[in-house]
Amino acid sequence: MLEELAQILVDLVFDWGYLGIFFLMAIESSFIPFPSEIVLIPAGYLASKGEMSLSMIMFSGVAGSMLGALLNYYLAFTLGRKALVKYGKYFFIKENTLNKMDNFFQKHGAISTFIGRLIPAIRQLISIPAGISHMNLTVFSIYTALGASIWAFILTMLGYFIGENQELIDSYLKQITIIVLFIIGIIIFWYYRARNKDKDI
Repeated sequence: MLEELAQILVDLVFDWGYLGIFFLMAIESSFIPFPSEIVLIPAGYLASKGEMSLSMIMFSGVAGSMLGALLNYYLAFTLGRKALVKYGKYFFIKENTLNKMDNFFQKHGAISTFIGRLIPAIRQLISIPAGISHMNLTVFSIYTALGASIWAFILTMLGYFIGENQELIDSYLKQITIIVLFIIGIIIFWYYRARNKDKDI
């Protein structure tokens, strides 16, 4: 039922072209769960047939992702902290925990935002702690755009080169996800090693 509904929505929005991609990616990047795979992979396939432009797909996809991420950030920035301070104790979230999160995002907000945008199921959520911690908006936007661009490029290229072969797409997407997570592990290792070297100097 949900798959049919998603397909109907995608078919409807693709009639809108690039505006549809922008709209769906904004939804995907906000607090509403919606897989970006069913948006950008078909768009990449249409680009391979000459029916869409790769550059416009990327622009629309990243712009939509930014809108959704900024919406999450803004809501968390304006409402999230007040709500957690007021009601957090009922969920075992103390103000000391919020202070620790603030310190973490002050020190590691850029790398956390970038990495978070590349991890499935985390992409939408990383904007919330960033907003609650009042992370610098410019830094947040730069690293969100960078992470969103990489993920959009991966999905669009999958559709472009593999097309409608769903089984092959699923297989490659799993492999790519594993590779991305492995690279993220290397980035985290390098990041903390570099920071520790700086402290030793």
